[in-house]
Amino acid sequence: MHRFALLEHVGAPDDPGGRHFDLLLEAGAACRTWRLMVVPTSGGDPLPAMELPPHRLEWLERLEGEVSGGRGFARRVDAGSYELLSCDADALIAATEMVLDVDGETVAGRLRLEMVGDGWAVRLG
Repeated sequence: MHRFALLEHVGAPDDPGGRHFDLLLEAGAACRTWRLMVVPTSGGDPLPAMELPPHRLEWLERLEGEVSGGRGFARRVDAGSYELLSCDADALIAATEMVLDVDGETVAGRLRLEMVGDGWAVRLG
């Protein structure tokens, strides 16, 4: 099993809404990360997501803190483990479509991430 975290990120200079959520999936020496505008809910519609540069593994453990480089503040809203059920590449880091079984308090169940056009879609349930 691998770890995941969902962080609420406020004050990012490149975020016009002022608040978003970062979904982090442990993938080797870093976390593969996507920006979501809302927290996925089971059975909901697919949510648009934007892939971000890899994040440090330390964010899987931290409860909250300032983001380096004056890029705002993040706090953990959920964390847990995940199992990769299917993937279209040899490694999660290169995948453009993946299905995970996630086990968190808020985000739990079958999570599907897939590249759609020039963005991503995330669906729970």
